[in-house]
Amino acid sequence: MARTRKIQARTTVPAVLTTFALLAAGCGSDDDGAEVDSAQQETVDSAATGDDTEEAVEESNDEPAPDAGTTINVAIVGNPQMEDIVSLTPEQYTADSGIAVEYTILEEQTLREIVTREAGAEGDTFDVVMIGAYEAPQFGDNGWILNLNDFADGDADYAKDDILPTVLSALSVDGNQYASPFYAESSFVMYRADLLEAAGQTMPDAPTWDEVAEIARAVDSDETAGICLRGKPGWGDLGASFTTVLNTFGGTWWEANEDGTIGAAQVDQPEFREALEFYVSLAQDAGEPDAANSSFGECLSLYQDGKVAMWYDATVASGILEADDSPVQGQNGFALAPVKETDGSGWFWSWSLAIPQNAANADAAWDYISWATGPQYLETAGEELGWAQVPPGTRQSLYDNSSYQEASANFGQQSLDAILNANPDDPGTTPRPGLPGVQYVGVPEFQDVGTRCTELFSAVIADSMSIDDALADCQIIASEASA
Repeated sequence: MARTRKIQARTTVPAVLTTFALLAAGCGSDDDGAEVDSAQQETVDSAATGDDTEEAVEESNDEPAPDAGTTINVAIVGNPQMEDIVSLTPEQYTADSGIAVEYTILEEQTLREIVTREAGAEGDTFDVVMIGAYEAPQFGDNGWILNLNDFADGDADYAKDDILPTVLSALSVDGNQYASPFYAESSFVMYRADLLEAAGQTMPDAPTWDEVAEIARAVDSDETAGICLRGKPGWGDLGASFTTVLNTFGGTWWEANEDGTIGAAQVDQPEFREALEFYVSLAQDAGEPDAANSSFGECLSLYQDGKVAMWYDATVASGILEADDSPVQGQNGFALAPVKETDGSGWFWSWSLAIPQNAANADAAWDYISWATGPQYLETAGEELGWAQVPPGTRQSLYDNSSYQEASANFGQQSLDAILNANPDDPGTTPRPGLPGVQYVGVPEFQDVGTRCTELFSAVIADSMSIDDALADCQIIASEASA
């Protein structure tokens, strides 16, 4: 006899907020707390469909799902791809599994700080956390997150063999998978082909930074900035974008000792100065207004509003720009990440889902991860939202899908090539300490050093600090980490 399972649709204010507020008060760069306000944090319950409603969704099943009635807490970064999964979760996941999902949505830097603090302190606030390729191998090696091998290898629906090897390797240590990729990306130049043509400019498919800077200055005007560059402090904000420039200019943050540990700081070297001077000058000459406070979200809005002609950032943005509801759909061109002394410079990143060591509901957490990062979600997102908006870069089956091939005709292959050609093992001209990485140095110390130094570099972009003082102070900060 079939049983009827009821899932209550409700609006909740979960207890996680109280714990979360206490955690947030202690997080930040240097001594300043990371203030989590309404612009940074939002909590969404996947069972909620309206204000204080008590509607029941009924389904007929032979047996209730094993985890029916469970609620899991999931911390994710706030960007359009994550907004999509939040919107799809109630009907596409909770209604089927019986597992309610309470999302805590955070600004990027705040997410990193809180998840790092929670994981290292054996916190139990979240069942699933979103981390990146920087954190996954380090957290896994530290035992802060669960080894996913048994979950993944025993789950046929997850189709582990479908994950691109480059991506899976970046989230693993010694063959042990510690996170599951929601999307993966490299970096490249996005540009308004019509605006460049009107200014008599042509973007090469594989430009140098000098060529990009020349074009940006040529198209810059009072109405439309030439280029949008990240200037917001943070090792994963300004730090990510700048470090790709630093790599290809021949600079590096630290020398590597023979055993791979941190050697002498290299911030005081000529190549580092040249890279920073170039970046600051381009941002000030042809960059967006208030560049010192801009990151992915700000640049995305400016680009879509026609207020910048070019944008150097994550390849994942291409799907947003070419989505059916994008005001710039069909007007965009895409070029490889610019270079100077290296053959390539694109970063590698994957926003991924992991299970903290003390998660209360590990089985339910994996059930959710398997859906959110598996082939089923890609199909769902493509059919419900449009194929251009599907989270890219993780699975070969997506790039074999004819619907996605059609929707991504002018960016899909370029994005995939950029991801596959990224070189985390050797991204610059000199060996680096720690684990592999392009736009970061794969050592725990980089999170603090990168954030503190980019606060200084952002102040230079804002013209409130001299580049000499910023470099001198950053050299001291970086040297302390190598002592």
